[in-house]
Amino acid sequence: MERVTVEKKILNENDRIAASLRDRFHEQGTLVVNCISSPGSGKTLLLERTLERLPQSMRAAVLTGDIQTDNDARRLARYGFPVQQITTAGACHLDARMIEKALANWPSPELDLLIIENVGNLVCPTSYDLGEECKIVILSVTEGEDKPLKYPGAFHRSRLMVLNKIDLLPYVPFDVAQARANAAAINPAIEIIETSALSGAGIDAWMHWLLARVRARA
Repeated sequence: MERVTVEKKILNENDRIAASLRDRFHEQGTLVVNCISSPGSGKTLLLERTLERLPQSMRAAVLTGDIQTDNDARRLARYGFPVQQITTAGACHLDARMIEKALANWPSPELDLLIIENVGNLVCPTSYDLGEECKIVILSVTEGEDKPLKYPGAFHRSRLMVLNKIDLLPYVPFDVAQARANAAAINPAIEIIETSALSGAGIDAWMHWLLARVRARA
């Protein structure tokens, strides 16, 4: 019982900070997306492809979470946009206080787009509101089309599912139609874009989806 009470207090405090962040982002016209996935989904490479296609005039930045290393931050920093690493030191998710702290000394506080790359996990990050406008779940074809059924929270709370690594479809037993049906069964309103961050397939559709929402906040 005590554990449940403590968890509720933690989430209530998280939601309070997230609401404050959301008000701040709304006032500044910043689109914030929270990208979640299992480890190895190709999330970081997808973000590399995203940053290399963003207009250099756009005020964009990335917060990337990892349990220990800053490898992802170093990869993403090559594209000329501000990137900050949040090292969770064992925690399997980012929370709103981590985002608030990371932004406290941000060199350019007013942004058009803030991309949050969450820790690789389809369970813990789902429960924590970060003040984002929407969650985006990345599913790779190497994981299995039943992931939406195994981790319904992640897909229920996401506005978009990016089905990544489609260049591997000839080599893996993955049923795209079934994956789509499973995601829609959990969240009938979820949008789905198929991509290969490696080959570039579907990246135009992904960029169109993202930039349309940035423009809508301007």
